[in-house]
Amino acid sequence: MSKPIPFHRGKFLLGSTDFMDSPPKFMLYLAEKYGEIVAFNFGHIRFVMVSNPDLVREILVTKARKFKKEKRDIEILSKFIGRGLVTTNGAHHKKQRKLAQPAFHTTRIAEYADVMAEYTADMLDEWRPGAVYDVSEEMFKLTMYIVCKTMFNVDKDAMAGQAERIGEAMHHLQAISNDDFNSIVQWPDWVPIKKNRLRKKERRVLDNTIGELVAARRATAGANGLIEDSGDLLSMLLLTQDEDNQFMADTELRDQLVTLFAAGHETTSNAMTWTWYLLSQHPEIMGKLQAEIDEVLDGRLPTFQDLPNLPYTEMVIKESMRLYPPAWVLNGREPLEDIMIGDYLIEKGTYIFVSPYVMHRLGHHFPDPERFAPERFTAENEAQIEKYSYIPFGGGPRICIGNSFAMMEAQLILATMAQRFDFTLMPDQEIEINPQVTMSAKYGLRMRVADRQKMRQADAAELVPAG
Repeated sequence: MSKPIPFHRGKFLLGSTDFMDSPPKFMLYLAEKYGEIVAFNFGHIRFVMVSNPDLVREILVTKARKFKKEKRDIEILSKFIGRGLVTTNGAHHKKQRKLAQPAFHTTRIAEYADVMAEYTADMLDEWRPGAVYDVSEEMFKLTMYIVCKTMFNVDKDAMAGQAERIGEAMHHLQAISNDDFNSIVQWPDWVPIKKNRLRKKERRVLDNTIGELVAARRATAGANGLIEDSGDLLSMLLLTQDEDNQFMADTELRDQLVTLFAAGHETTSNAMTWTWYLLSQHPEIMGKLQAEIDEVLDGRLPTFQDLPNLPYTEMVIKESMRLYPPAWVLNGREPLEDIMIGDYLIEKGTYIFVSPYVMHRLGHHFPDPERFAPERFTAENEAQIEKYSYIPFGGGPRICIGNSFAMMEAQLILATMAQRFDFTLMPDQEIEINPQVTMSAKYGLRMRVADRQKMRQADAAELVPAG
């Protein structure tokens, strides 16, 4: 006998329209009020949100084959990033994942570490101590340059002229997708409303950018039609064959690359933005972080080999992604048939939410959940965290394919930046989450930077006795 799923009643006919005000906060409110599972309506759509780690594990892992990504999510996201890893189901997704997986092997991504540190140092070389920067925009450009170099072997100088236009396209596409997710009525693509016209225009920017980079690489092919492996992700994807010895089709390749390009820097840039915000509010944690970095690196750039010796740096990133997970909600799941999850019957066609933002902020998963406390992720403490209560990269067969890449990149960027600069949040900077496809800072993150080396030299000069 199954248990009834608690139901949150919204407005007559319209349902829970307060969902639109702030979906993450609304879902957190539901989890705190109703517990491990709750149903609610948004217009005519019935949603079920799950926030119990055991139930989440069933959906993402043990019974994953009995679920697919929800049709509505796929339709909306595919208009943004095409039919890549994020927006496919079943055998198609399995094939795509198998083709792309070698590009993210540990030995492969380790080769990108120097690029990540060097590009960060190049950015810092251009900064003026005492100046104010929008760190969210700086992180967006930096991670885009890193993705272009590691994915396409294209230097940042070649992309510099396109960076702002690509950034603008990404911001517009996220906003349009978010509007679709929050709309009860979905207009077909062919209807010439403003957002459909803008979406086509901005998607063309991404497609053209990726298309030009792929065409340039194909032009280097030898007499046998094959390109050389230049050590980047594009090489790997162009050279990988499936079990039938078939290469990835052009459309499939484009969609895969647009997906990896968009997800590969937007998520990390947001993770870094929130990390800098949190550190600016906790100078004692920043001090501890910098002490570790100074001791291990002694002024040099971090390398891949340094990462095991920077455990607190990793802890800071993990705790930041607990409070502000860039992928704040996983794509909706839909059961292929009526299915029992725990003690609950989930009917075929039900739209199921799993939200890392919600899971990470529940007090019974993380005591004093609003507190920024990297020590939650010491080896000993992390071992005590209940499985699937901390899921910044999802879980199961659809766990983020680039999770190791992203963690390495975040640690190297953080170590390089914290070593050289201190950051002070501008007093008039408003902080508010912007929960679109990823969770960004709605009004940016303006911060004044101070050169640590010059500050140390000034402090030393004050200690010298007067002559």
